[in-house]
Amino acid sequence: MREADLYPPLKAYLERQGYEVKSEIGACDIMARRGNDPPVIVEMKLTFSLALVLQGVARQGMFDLVYLATPIGPKGWPARYKDIIALCRRLGLGLLAVKGDVVEAHLDPAPYTPRKNAARAGKLLREFDRRLGDPNTGGTVGVARMTHYRQDALRVAAALADGARKARELTKASAVKRACQLARDDHYGWFFRPETGSYALTDTGRAALQSHSEEVAKLLKDKDNAQL
Repeated sequence: MREADLYPPLKAYLERQGYEVKSEIGACDIMARRGNDPPVIVEMKLTFSLALVLQGVARQGMFDLVYLATPIGPKGWPARYKDIIALCRRLGLGLLAVKGDVVEAHLDPAPYTPRKNAARAGKLLREFDRRLGDPNTGGTVGVARMTHYRQDALRVAAALADGARKARELTKASAVKRACQLARDDHYGWFFRPETGSYALTDTGRAALQSHSEEVAKLLKDKDNAQL
C-alpha cells in the first residue's frame, strides 16, 4: 500500500458529508471545506507514528479540526489502541481508520481538559513521603522496586533476626505501626508463626536481610535517629 492509496476513500468519506475536498494544499495532505464551517484537515500516514502526530500538531497551529488517518488491517488496531486514543484525545486530534474503501471515525477533534485521579495521585504522594531515601535507580527494568512497604517489611524482618517475638514486642522493636499486620499478611514469604501471637523469620526472610543488607543498615540507622 502507498500513502496515496488512502486518499480516495478519505476524499469520498468527506464528500459524502458535503465537503469540497482538495489534496496537497500547502503542507496539508487533505483540506476539506463545507460552506462557512471551519476547515477540516487530514494528515495521512501508513502507520500511526510520532511523525504523524507531529504533522497533526503542526496543523493545529492553523486550524482547529485536524484528523490523523492511517490504515488498519483485518484484525483492527494494534494492541496499544487505547493509548493511541488517549494520546489523540489529550492533543485534541481526531482519528480516522481506513479499511479498504471504508473510513471509520474513531475520535473527533475536541478541546481536552484532563480529569485528575485524586486517589491515585494521593497514593503516589504518600509513597514518596513515606519512602526512606532514594533506594531505586531510575530507568531500570526487571528488578524489584524498593517501596515503602518493602522497607517496613525489612524493618520487621530485622527485628526478628535474633529470634521470634510476641506481637507487641515486634511493633516496638521494629518501630513499624503495622508490623503485626505486615507479618500476618506475609506478602513476601518472609514470616511465619511459630506459635499463636508470635512471629519469626523464614529462611527466605533471612536471605532477604542479607541481600538487602545495605538498605537494612540505613533503615536501622534512621530508626535509631528517630528515637533520639
